Order: sequence, then structure tokens, then C-alpha cells
Amino acid sequence: MNRTALDLWVGFFVAIGLAAVLFLALKVGNLSAASSGETYALQAKFDNIGGLKIRSAIKSSGVVVGRVTNIEYDPANYVAVVSMQMDARYKFPRDTFATINTSGLLGDQFIGFEVGGDSEMLKAGELIKKTQSAVVLEKLISQFMFNQASESKDKK
Repeated sequence: MNRTALDLWVGFFVAIGLAAVLFLALKVGNLSAASSGETYALQAKFDNIGGLKIRSAIKSSGVVVGRVTNIEYDPANYVAVVSMQMDARYKFPRDTFATINTSGLLGDQFIGFEVGGDSEMLKAGELIKKTQSAVVLEKLISQFMFNQASESKDKK
């Protein structure tokens, strides 16, 4: 095999390797999950969003039904306002409950929709009124430690 053919094959495999790394980076960063179909916007207000990020998933029954598009702070009410783009194929009742959940023990955070029973559906641009903020692991641990300390103090 001459030098030119060898250089061509090496270049070919390097290009395939770079394409594979780019594909994996897009998958991990949720950039490839941008839906090209029709969407509608919703908003929700949370006291604490924890580690929620733009492009975080919105799931209902484990199925991704939308993505977080923007996160802002409302200085008048001291809450975070989360803007979402929902897939137009999925409609949710007006009494849907939005919670911030964690994938696994230390995984990424996402918004989970717990569907209500209202017959009227959320419309584009509406605010989800029922929300539950993220559970902060550090706060739970400190409460547990404080309770343990106070229990041992009471026993003495």
C-alpha cells in the first residue's frame, strides 16, 4: 500500500471518529432532540428550580412531551418563571401538576407533569398554577442531621 492510500484511509477513519464524537456530544447535550414539529408555549412559576436548565426535558408518564426554553426570575414575586415548549400532539388538562424531579439520585433534573382530571385543556401561553419546587438534597440532609442532634440531646 503506497503512502497516499494510507493517508487517505487514516483521514477517512479520523473523519468517522470526529462525526461519532459530535453525534455523542449532541445526544448528551440534548441538542439533537429539538423537535421540528408544531409546539405551543406554557409557563410555570416555582419557588426553587434547583439545577433545572434550559433544554431540560418535560415528561409525562416517562415520555418527553416538551422542553424548557427559558428560565427567568420574577423580582416582584421572588419566584422563578419557567417557559416551556410543548409538543402540539400532547394536550394537558388545566389542573395538571408540574413538579421538578431528578433522574436517579444525582442525575439531571426535569419537569414532570402529573395529569389532572379537568375536561378543559391548557391553551398556548397559559400559566400552570399547580407546581412543586425541586427538592434540595443538602437541605434534606441538614434537616435530618438537626433532627438527629435534637433527639440525642433530648435522651440525655
